Amino acid sequence: MSNKHHDHVEKHFTASDLIRDIVIGMSDGLTVPFALAAGLSGSVASTALILTAGSAEIAAGAIAMGLGGYLAARTEAEHYDTELKREWREIEVVPEREEEEVAEIFREYELEEEQIQSIIQTLKKKPEKWVDLMMRFELGLEKPDPSRARNSAITIALSYILGGLVPLLPYFFMAQPISGLKVSAIITLIALAIFGYVKGRFTGTSPWKSSFQTTVVGGLAAGAAFLLARLIS
Repeated sequence: MSNKHHDHVEKHFTASDLIRDIVIGMSDGLTVPFALAAGLSGSVASTALILTAGSAEIAAGAIAMGLGGYLAARTEAEHYDTELKREWREIEVVPEREEEEVAEIFREYELEEEQIQSIIQTLKKKPEKWVDLMMRFELGLEKPDPSRARNSAITIALSYILGGLVPLLPYFFMAQPISGLKVSAIITLIALAIFGYVKGRFTGTSPWKSSFQTTVVGGLAAGAAFLLARLIS
């Protein structure tokens, strides 16, 4: 009699900080310069002006987005440090209250009181583990990577630049803005569709739905900018 063993593989998505930063930078990088180039294509007669304005926007956008990512990560780290100091102070000043909070956490998992008291006594001997448990289960905070702020800023900025170069690329080779816009629209919408699909795979949502939504949003932004520029000019 043969036994068949079936391995159970759990598939859970946990978006890494790197992936999140790439998504943030790339999505805006593809959309904003595309909309700017489309708008200028409807009002100027020189691709040089579009390239100049587009390059300036990419530079400014990359700096702004990168700085935003840096500040967000720094704020997260500072918040963690503040809460960490507070938890250390509480287990030193009001340990009874903290013990009750630990008990409440494990009662949610229907542990017996004897088991809970055993856990509490073990944690009291290892205060660093006690504080770590409270940070994770009471506050839902994970210790941030010390290099997170720097890495986030660099990743978001580079992703923005990479995304922004896609819609501007045709204008390097075409003299007429409208001709450049047509090619730019095709390659950018394709890039948006691919990016949206990949983003959906990494974020655990429907890849095709994500691809459709990303493409529509980018196309609408560019179309609105183009029509507005036409009306103004």
